[in-house]
Amino acid sequence: MKLSICIPVYNFDVRELVFDLKREIENEGIDAEIILIDDASKESFKETNQSLKHTVHHFIFLEKNIGRSRIRNHFLTFSTGEYLLFLDCDGKVVGKNFLKDYIKFIQNNPQTEAIYGGRTVSGYLPDPDHYLRWKFAVERENLSVELRITKPYLSFQTNNFVIRKNILEKNRFNPEFQKYGYEDLLFAMDLKTDNIKIDHIDNPIFNNDLESNVIYLEKVEESVESLSHMLKDEILRSKLSEVKLVKIYNKLANSPLKFILNIFFNMRGESIKRKLSKGNVSLRYLDIYKLGLLFRQMSKGKSDN
Repeated sequence: MKLSICIPVYNFDVRELVFDLKREIENEGIDAEIILIDDASKESFKETNQSLKHTVHHFIFLEKNIGRSRIRNHFLTFSTGEYLLFLDCDGKVVGKNFLKDYIKFIQNNPQTEAIYGGRTVSGYLPDPDHYLRWKFAVERENLSVELRITKPYLSFQTNNFVIRKNILEKNRFNPEFQKYGYEDLLFAMDLKTDNIKIDHIDNPIFNNDLESNVIYLEKVEESVESLSHMLKDEILRSKLSEVKLVKIYNKLANSPLKFILNIFFNMRGESIKRKLSKGNVSLRYLDIYKLGLLFRQMSKGKSDN
């Protein structure tokens, strides 16, 4: 069984991740290839990573940014493995048998179609300017396997997962949405619709690039905008109906509370954002901020992505 390791690269030094993966491949005699696709990074990062060109099997540099969904589909063109392992470029391998653990699971479960390994962040408190992203990861993302398997699709993320190539060929990431946000959940729900099971194991990747509060809030705003475009499509709206934010929105959308929330958010939205930018606050404020943003976006007319 051959494993294709697929790493989309964007404005990050990916050398350590590649060297760690290469070391395990060589030390353990693993049948694997490493493929990098740079999604139009800044020249400085292209130059830094250029040294990997003769270390990996393929290193493709795109002239124009094509976004998180299309770039993952693009790996199908270059990969030759039966299974594809997707890793975010800012990840760090923490388990000495990271690749072997995936392979062992596949060998013991030959019918497996998709596997999510999980993620982790530092156990040390970051500085206040980076606290919000860390807090969200610890409380909402870094879930145990026991918790993840209770909601296998909602707890899926694209930072560290394996999928059988023929499954991805039939169930590609939706190319319409190029902006950051919710493309992972939409993909997971597409798999659910097609009765593709997502298995979960304890094989995490360390998040090696914690965004500042300001940058994270910008990404939150972008993700809610992306979600709003998805929800304006009735088919996609139905697929995403299990997502917590969408559930609350659907419950309030035709309620008088909608107008109260809109007034409240117009008056207090910036104040909530300032509070969030300080980092150490309850994530309930983030939930309220996302909901307010979603109502604002959904009130706009339909627009192209």
